Formats: sequence, structure tokens, C-alpha cells
Amino acid sequence: MLHPVPHEFDIKEPIKHKTFLINGKIASWKGEYSEVKSTILSSKKNIPYKLIGYSPKMDKKHALKALEAANKAYNNGTGKWPTMKVYERINCMQKFVDLMKGKRDEVVKLLMWEIGKNLNDSRKEFDRTVDYINETIKEYKKIDRDGAAFQNNSGVRALIRRGPLGIVLCLGPYNYPLNETFALLIPAIIMGNTAIFKPAKHGVLLIATLLDAFKLSFPPGVVNIIFGRGREMASPIMKTGKVNVLALIGHSSSAISLQDLHPQKNRLRLVLGLEAKNPAIILDDADLDLAVNECINGSLSFNGQRCTALKIIYVHEKIKDKFLKQFCEKIDDLKLGLPWENTLLTPLPEPHKPKYINDLIEDAKEKGARVLNKKGGEISNNYIFPAVLYPANEQMKVYKEEQFGPVIPVISFDDIDIPISFMAESNYGQQVSLFGKSEKKLGPLIDSLVNLVCRVNLNSSCQRGPDVYPFTGRKDSAVATLSVHDALRSFSIRTFVASKDNETNKEILRKLIDNKESNFIRTDYYL
Repeated sequence: MLHPVPHEFDIKEPIKHKTFLINGKIASWKGEYSEVKSTILSSKKNIPYKLIGYSPKMDKKHALKALEAANKAYNNGTGKWPTMKVYERINCMQKFVDLMKGKRDEVVKLLMWEIGKNLNDSRKEFDRTVDYINETIKEYKKIDRDGAAFQNNSGVRALIRRGPLGIVLCLGPYNYPLNETFALLIPAIIMGNTAIFKPAKHGVLLIATLLDAFKLSFPPGVVNIIFGRGREMASPIMKTGKVNVLALIGHSSSAISLQDLHPQKNRLRLVLGLEAKNPAIILDDADLDLAVNECINGSLSFNGQRCTALKIIYVHEKIKDKFLKQFCEKIDDLKLGLPWENTLLTPLPEPHKPKYINDLIEDAKEKGARVLNKKGGEISNNYIFPAVLYPANEQMKVYKEEQFGPVIPVISFDDIDIPISFMAESNYGQQVSLFGKSEKKLGPLIDSLVNLVCRVNLNSSCQRGPDVYPFTGRKDSAVATLSVHDALRSFSIRTFVASKDNETNKEILRKLIDNKESNFIRTDYYL
């Protein structure tokens, strides 16, 4: 039986998205299209897909046209955008966010249909993205203020500012196709870079709704938005060697492959958000109710499809039985539902994902684990009910792989070196959640953990926000940082004008400032 769809969220006819943005022009695609299917609704058993739209399947020729437009707009740093007054770039960004806000309902609806994110989280993603842009503008003003004062050292006067790096290839993820993507794109362009942006395979229609906003807000060539298969579009762009920054959130294998295509890798800056295997460590004196609730939200929010999700749980032997009993009971009480029903568990957007999760479960069972919760691993269309696996061990795929879905391996320990060794040997180093009360136990442990990961969450689940805090990782988890403060610095470089401190140069500088002959040499700033 077909699930009823609330009128305001319904898509009655497939959305025929036919356009792209290159060099300030929205053009219609005349070639092949990819079907955009949703897994969240089905009228027939075992047929989980609904056609919700079409998206351009663009080619190498147009990928290179987008690169050409970005290159022309940057023009070796002499283009209108990189040399523009700071307040003018800020005005462009403010215009964009104002136009973007008018698309909230449409974007939220498509977040539900394209990736299965529930209504509350979809609204949160949109609003958080708006906040991110506004915080970025605020931080950019601060950077500009800090750079408005001359320094004088050893007889050399200098005005130091942050300048753009060049052309950015921006590739976003499917799980946060708006927020995470814009955490790359927004700081990149506001710093004066130009960009080619290709959305993820899931989330193309919602980006299409914003093409007009980009076109109306920024000069031609500053933001170029193309659609198609990632490798087919990104590879020819990278091979040219004209990309200065690869900005990608996804898998390390993709980052490595694209990086290797660049003929001059020493010139390529990387801003990458990659995989994680964030553990929870539950000490014997932990608040059990708190730990259970935080671990459920941390491991299963958006079905565990977050790099910041808890992906393995270490619980002390003394409280193992109580924790697992309570943990499994609460998970089995969770409901599967459609996004507008605001359930924690929704259909998985990737058609192959239930089988992949089931394979991880079967592999773990073959190697000694049991599925502890009654509903664990049940599959219906593109739902799979979360499975708690215990005891997990290093022979299992789920021990090392980032599962990115609703399966939770659990390991008990009586020696804290066991979870510490896991983290030290892991290829990843993003975050950890630590549950306990004793400062004598927590203090030394925190001192070790901060050198293994980049964020220790005390008695709380792993998360990205608030966006003004650092967000990065060690080893294969990240390169550079994506917080508001740090992202602006990741997409820029310090550059300055220096002069010997003599009367002639002082007079020249005074005239430059008084007559406003330079956008770089000035001492005013934007409030």
C-alpha cells in the first residue's frame, strides 16, 4: 500500500532539471540525462525506487568550459573578483544568502526525497547553512579589520592581508549536500577564489534550485555549477593542472585518485573531509542512562550516515551487561518511518547500502559476533534496522571499515589500553566520545586522547558543531580544517606589501590610502 504523502511535501511529477551554470549564464543541457530516484517511498513490495526527476549527465567538454570560465574570472589574480573590495564581495555573499532563504521549503522537501533525511534534520541543515554563511561573513570582516593596520619591524613597514589561492574544484558529499558542501564553497569564494562545483550523486535537484541565486549574486565565472558523474567531470579538470585547491568531502580513495591526476601536485592545496571511525569509550563509573542515550543518537542519527557518527563502542567489562541490555532495548523501541514522520530511522538513500550493511553483519557473525537486539538487521525495501554486534573483534570488516550505516560493533574492555590501541592503530583520527565521572581517570585519558584525535567529547556524542569550533582530523580523516574561522584560512594565503621605513615610502603610502588608489593598501575596514 502506498504511504500517504502530505500535500506540502509531495512530488507529483518528476522534476526535469535541465540547466547548469557556467560563466554567469544558466544554459539548458541538450545531451543525456540521469534519472534521479528516491528510495523513501514505494507503491509495490520489493520496488523501493520512485522517479523524482532528471539531472544533466554532462561531459568532459563542459567540465573544461567550467574550468575555462573560472580561470578567466580569476585571471591569474587580476580578475574582477580577486581584486574586488572586501565589502563588495561581502555584499555579493549577503545577496546570495538572502535569495537562498527564499528557497527554504523547496530545498527542505528535496533533502527528504533525495537523501531520506527527516524533516527536522532537513530544516536544521538548511538553517545551519544560513547561519554558517552569516558567521563566515562576520569572521571575514574580522580578518579584514585585523589586516588594516601596518606593522613596522626592523625598519620594514608591512601591510599583511590574506589573499586568494586561485581556482577551486569543489566536490561535496551526499549526506550533507547543502551544509557540508557550502562549508567548502562559501569560504572559498568569499576569499576571492573562483570555483567549479559539482554536487554529489544524491542531492542534485536541491542544488539546482539555487542556480538563479548564484547567477544573480556573483560575477560571471566566480561560481560554475556542473552536473554528472564525479570522475568523468573532475578528472579532466584535474589533469589540466590549473586547479589550485581540491576541496572534497568524501572518501580518501577519491581524494588520492584526483590528487594523482594533477601534473604538479606540489602546487595543489588540499582541503579534505574524509572518513572516520569514531569510538565511544564508556568507563565503569559512567552515567549509564546518559551513555546509552548519547550512543544511540551518536551512532544512529541519520542512520549513522555521518563522518561524525559513533562507529564502534568500547564499554567497560564491569557495566557491559547493563549497558548492552538497556542499549538494545532502546534501539528495538525505535521506529522506522518516512522523513516527514520525523523518525530517527529513515530509508537509506543508496540502493546498495542495505545489502552492504547485511554483508557486514553476516561477516561479523561468521567471526564470532552475535546480533544482540531482536530486530537487528531486518530489511524491508531500503530500510535496514540497526544491528548491535557483540563481541566485535579485529578480524571483522566492521572493526576497521567505516560502515556509514546502521550497524554498531561493541567491544568490552577491562584495560584502557585496548581502546587506546585501537585508536592508535586506526587509519583515522577525527573524534572520540568519552563517558565517565572520575577526574583521576578522565584527566590522564584526555591527555592521551587529544593527541590521537582532534576532538574529545566528554559525556556526549561526536558532532561537528558549533561551526565556529575547529572541525578537522588526523591521518586519513581530514586535511586542513572546515570551521568558520579556519576554513577562511585554508582557502587563502598570507600576502603583504613591504617597504623600507623612510619618508619617501611613507608619503607614497599616505597618498595610496588617502586617494583610495588600491583595494589592498588601505586602513579602513567594513563594520
